[in-house]
Amino acid sequence: MLSEELLALAKKVQQHKYESQTLEVKAAALGCPTRLFDTLSAFSNQDEGGIILFGIEESKSFSVCGVYDVQDLQKKVTEQCKQMEPILRPLFTECEVEGKMILSAEIPGIEVERRPVFYRGVGRLKGSYLRVGESDELMSEYEIYSYDAFRRRLKDDLRVVETKMNPFFEPERMAKYLASIKKDRKNIAEYMNDSEILEMMGVMIDGHPTLAGLLAFSKYPQALYPQYCITAVVVPGLELGMTGNDGERFLANQRFTGPIHQMLDDAVDFIRRNSRVKTIIDDQGRRNDKPEFPLKAVREAILNALVHRDYSIHTESVPIRIIMYSDRMEIINSGGLYGNLSIDALGRIRPETRNPILANLLEILCITENRYSGIPTIRSEFKSAGLPSPKFIVSKGEFIVTFYNGKESYLVEETSVDFQTSLVSFCRTPRSREELIAFTGFTPYYTMTKLLPPLIEKGLIHRTIPEKPRSRSQRYISK
Repeated sequence: MLSEELLALAKKVQQHKYESQTLEVKAAALGCPTRLFDTLSAFSNQDEGGIILFGIEESKSFSVCGVYDVQDLQKKVTEQCKQMEPILRPLFTECEVEGKMILSAEIPGIEVERRPVFYRGVGRLKGSYLRVGESDELMSEYEIYSYDAFRRRLKDDLRVVETKMNPFFEPERMAKYLASIKKDRKNIAEYMNDSEILEMMGVMIDGHPTLAGLLAFSKYPQALYPQYCITAVVVPGLELGMTGNDGERFLANQRFTGPIHQMLDDAVDFIRRNSRVKTIIDDQGRRNDKPEFPLKAVREAILNALVHRDYSIHTESVPIRIIMYSDRMEIINSGGLYGNLSIDALGRIRPETRNPILANLLEILCITENRYSGIPTIRSEFKSAGLPSPKFIVSKGEFIVTFYNGKESYLVEETSVDFQTSLVSFCRTPRSREELIAFTGFTPYYTMTKLLPPLIEKGLIHRTIPEKPRSRSQRYISK
């Protein structure tokens, strides 16, 4: 950083009165701050590093207080950097502001292979920090493990499932897998029997199933790992905790278990059933439906979560979560980005794979292509649908995909004459609740609380059992 750049930064900080993900201010008018290791650790553990700006006092509205001695401050900051593991090499810049000297220390981001950077005086568990907004937060044991797992190339999907319980592999799926192996890799089939193939491919080790093998072939992996599943909820608002008209917290709530292919299919079907549909009635009275979220993109996002989530012992109690809000959907899995991959590079470069054995098994079973096309496909599908771009975030050891539905365009106006006419016409024959929901293409909640009541109030549609509105035998008819 040049002196002119430091001066401009100081003026910007004074004007906007802020710290940030990459900027920390320290007073240092009376001496060097004695505890810098949390910020040193946090900055060096992120790709972009960070800047510590000495000589500005946050508690006094970010006024310039200057530093006590530029040379001595540099020396003492350097000493604290030498107490980090690995040692940090800051870059210093000084300049004069309002007749007082200020100093910046640029802290470089350290390579992922060498993280976490920590203060040796308290050790790795108590001295490793992450930058969250404008604060430094102590890393969790799991976040530290994630760096160790990458550096040591640990393969959690290859860990042996030590149990006397029968894994209950699906015979047909196992036969399909072995047939694909023998067809595509003939040199393997020529020299190995089935048991040897399963050992070599990471399905079994010494007669015991691996975690990858269990997730791909067992009829019910959750007998041993109950939370290696997917939970999905639909909430009646924009945030968790909001309730519907009858005080309900969830409009739908389901858990998906079984092998990966079954969880994938069931979760995609859940989203399809609970998504709104943009209904367009053309001039000939024909309806055309456009789903709230592109289902191809939905499948890719859920598959990515299943294949690339963290399967270490640290996350055994955390399922993949799907939360459908009125304006968006979030898919959350344990495990941030693996290795050197950054959010900006996501889908644009070939990443390292957290679970290579599992990914390879699913590729042979034709569940995934394993060609790093998932993120580009998701982006392309949303662009084609004219929807806002998906958002990808890493937060506190979790990877979060957010799909926005362009809310306003996916709600059919209750006053739409074309839609009302179509629905009234459909009810010339008595219709059940299920038939109405199937016809509208909307969720049960939206159909029965938003679309139908205005038509009943106008007398366009009537209940066949008006004295028992919630009767299972209830039908709806137009007169």
